[in-house]
Amino acid sequence: MISIRKTRGQEALVSKYSSVKVNGLTVLSIALFSILLFLGVNSSFAQEDKLEVDTYKAFNANAHIKNMHTWHGFVVHPGAVFATSLEYKTRDQKFTLGVWGGASLSNVDVVNKETGDYVGANYQEFSIYTSYRFSDKFFIEAVSHNNYTGVEERGDKLEYWSYDKTQGYNFVDLNFGYNISDNTLLYFATILGGGSGDYEVQEDASLKNSWTHYFEVKSKVWEKDDYSLSLFAGGAWSFITDKTFYTEGTGNVINVGATLGKDINFGTYKMPVEVTAMWNPEKEKTVLQLDITLF
Repeated sequence: MISIRKTRGQEALVSKYSSVKVNGLTVLSIALFSILLFLGVNSSFAQEDKLEVDTYKAFNANAHIKNMHTWHGFVVHPGAVFATSLEYKTRDQKFTLGVWGGASLSNVDVVNKETGDYVGANYQEFSIYTSYRFSDKFFIEAVSHNNYTGVEERGDKLEYWSYDKTQGYNFVDLNFGYNISDNTLLYFATILGGGSGDYEVQEDASLKNSWTHYFEVKSKVWEKDDYSLSLFAGGAWSFITDKTFYTEGTGNVINVGATLGKDINFGTYKMPVEVTAMWNPEKEKTVLQLDITLF
């Protein structure tokens, strides 16, 4: 057997290189650990920064342009309309307070009471609404409808906050909505206080409030890509009078139709568009409404 003995110089050399190898691995390990720790800390800070970003916007505004304005089976204005809204929402998105306004691009003819002449009047409306959403399924809403189209042109005095029965342009709706599924909404509304003609003239010339009720079912029945199709049907009645706000006789179906919605894309900007075919059997009226959301 041949025995190889290392000299002190060789042992020192081996010891030196072994130390270098160990120290090299130690330095590398510390460097890698430091990098990972740095990345982890930065990632944690980034996540904290992301969580701390406040996306809540208390106020919002919207604008629409429509070829006509319909509501609950009514053609409120037969010509082109600009519609805008300004609203406030609480952080939890449950409470909303807003105003909605419409103004026409064309006139309608009204009769001046003093002269008997037909004069042109623009459609004008400024309504106030508030709602509270109890859950994803149920909400309650109150709307003060203030349509003062042609008031001054008819020779009347404009009193915006007046809810006189015979003045003809202010009334309040109390509304309830319930989603029985993700695609189907049940909507119930009651007119309060006989405003804007929601009454029946009695034989002694007194005015009896109708408290007209309106009920509508709306359901989305088809959806593909940016397209969706919804069907709806609504009717009105009163438990107190024969005449209602929406009908000349007894209660009736007044609002049947379909709405097709789609998005028009301009690069990254999407412009929602809805086309509604509406039929009112009580008034024997059929219209096609175009509603473009500008923002």
